[in-house]
Amino acid sequence: MQSSPHRYSRPAVLLHWLMAIGLLGAIGMGLYVSDLPMGLQRLKLINWHKWAGITLLLLVIVRTAWRAGHRLPPDLPMPAWQARAAHAVHGLLYLLMFGVPLLGWAYSNAAGFPVVWFGVLPLPDFVGKNPELAEVLKGLHKLAAWSLLLLILAHAAAAIKHQFVDRDRLLDRMKF
Repeated sequence: MQSSPHRYSRPAVLLHWLMAIGLLGAIGMGLYVSDLPMGLQRLKLINWHKWAGITLLLLVIVRTAWRAGHRLPPDLPMPAWQARAAHAVHGLLYLLMFGVPLLGWAYSNAAGFPVVWFGVLPLPDFVGKNPELAEVLKGLHKLAAWSLLLLILAHAAAAIKHQFVDRDRLLDRMKF
């Protein structure tokens, strides 16, 4: 499935929207679970949050590989500062789509909890148990997740602005 010169390919669009839904769901679950008292419900949802994070990490790897092998449509006509801002936001989004789950995985390891994907596949610990490091990683994971959420909102707001204020049909590039 090739992309037209002005649209993203169907696999790219599918990966974009899967990531968008997954990221918002994982961030929402993380926010929800952080307010729950310790108990079975919290432990279950923490595991679901970890599973979502690892799945999203795998999806961003696939998405990055796909993007590396396929030409992107050209930027729409816009002021140079907007194009630079869009490219910077996209770069930061990718950085955080990798960073947030990796920080969460490291935090879990440092806190002494293994990550077992879907309760079946134990993932390697790449950080040893270290309560002090766990606290640092917890803070970094939260900061990175909040930053990711803010960038997602900025990205969505810019797309809506292009579609409805500039009327340049930017969103048509991401439709199925």
